[in-house]
Amino acid sequence: MTGAALHALQYEPIVRRALEEDLGRAGDLTTDTLVDADTQAEAQVVARETGRVAGLEVAMAAFRLLDPAVAVECFIADGERVVGAVTLAHLSGPARAILTAERVALNLLGRMSGIATATARAVVACQGTRAKVVCTRKTAPGLRVLDEYAVRAGGGGNHRFGLDDGILIKDNHIAAVGGVDTALARIKARTGHMVKVEIEVDTLEQLDVVLALGGVDAVLLDNMSPETMAEAVRRVGGRLLTEASGGITPDTVAAVAASGVDLISLGWLTHSVRNFDVALDFRYR
Repeated sequence: MTGAALHALQYEPIVRRALEEDLGRAGDLTTDTLVDADTQAEAQVVARETGRVAGLEVAMAAFRLLDPAVAVECFIADGERVVGAVTLAHLSGPARAILTAERVALNLLGRMSGIATATARAVVACQGTRAKVVCTRKTAPGLRVLDEYAVRAGGGGNHRFGLDDGILIKDNHIAAVGGVDTALARIKARTGHMVKVEIEVDTLEQLDVVLALGGVDAVLLDNMSPETMAEAVRRVGGRLLTEASGGITPDTVAAVAASGVDLISLGWLTHSVRNFDVALDFRYR
């Protein structure tokens, strides 16, 4: 896969919170009532459709955190494509832990693999162009580190990880300070040299103003047609990174990529993810 892998310190607190949410105040009443504490079991985590896997180690952490005695063997690496019914991992150990952690593990794995699968399809649609597919901050609250990792596993890239990761001047910021020139002047006076600056434009006329003023690293072409984007790319002439954004769908991403933009940011990769079909096949020893 492309991009940096996740460290356990990044995902274990998320998994732990999810387990705490599911266990509530009384624990797993069903499993703890029906299954003896010393019962051992085995299980297979399986994919039931074709797509890109992401978050397998994250999902397996749910079983390990609940009971370190659960042994896990993963057969697929994040970023790999699976076709049809494939066994992703094997579990063995205390039956209670396997049954109790099942839903948290599958929820995480299904969401992350769904994001990776959608990203991979968008990347394929952009092949033959210069456009790189990136995500946005339209992630599930509390899950951004996982959502953005899943985009990388699908072959895409990340935009900002948060508000402190770079400056993106949008239309409301411009309205708040009274104009593009004022916004750029304040950014120049108050920002360190290591901080990248991007500005949103809705029209070619706004783009011309930005190009004349200078002081930015990238321009976000918001809600423009592919034809208008192509003209914007021509006017920029390689001086800035060009990013397409706003209302881009799986049906239109190829046409947007053909406009010549450098980046295409797609909110639907994370805000409208379709869960990837994964399951746990359980059996007592």
